[in-house]
Amino acid sequence: MKKMTEENLKSAFAGESQASMKYTLFADIAEKAGKANIAKLFRATAYAERIHAMNHLKVLKGIKDSSENLLSAIKGENFEIEEMYPAYIAVAEEQSEEKATQSFKWALEAEKVHSELYLKAKKAVDVDKDIDINEVYICPVCGWTHIGEPIDKCPICGLKFDKFKEF
Repeated sequence: MKKMTEENLKSAFAGESQASMKYTLFADIAEKAGKANIAKLFRATAYAERIHAMNHLKVLKGIKDSSENLLSAIKGENFEIEEMYPAYIAVAEEQSEEKATQSFKWALEAEKVHSELYLKAKKAVDVDKDIDINEVYICPVCGWTHIGEPIDKCPICGLKFDKFKEF
């Protein structure tokens, strides 16, 4: 693939991914405001944007088998842990941006859990197994992931566990 087309596909993938997420969040706001049909429109459009992103990623050959997808996920999480969030935290702290600093720190701690879980999953997939995660919970404030029996509160932000979203 020619370099400019590849870069355009990467840019389009990023843009479509962001649009999908943004519209999903907008749908939640519309729904809370009692605008069910506006929420429906946002969700439908978010799904269309997701399809666009998926098509771009397929052309980039970014979707593979589970083992390779997990390796890609591990590399992405580790980049965020080792490079991206430490740099972002340093800048936010230097600029006294407390809310941004907190948001970055919360994400950094959650990403550490994601990396560990993906590594465990990759080890299982590589011997043709699945992982045992019957109970998966996500803190809706900071994004921390918990596997297993409920606990009292989120170790990152302190939210009571009964507010977590179960998957």
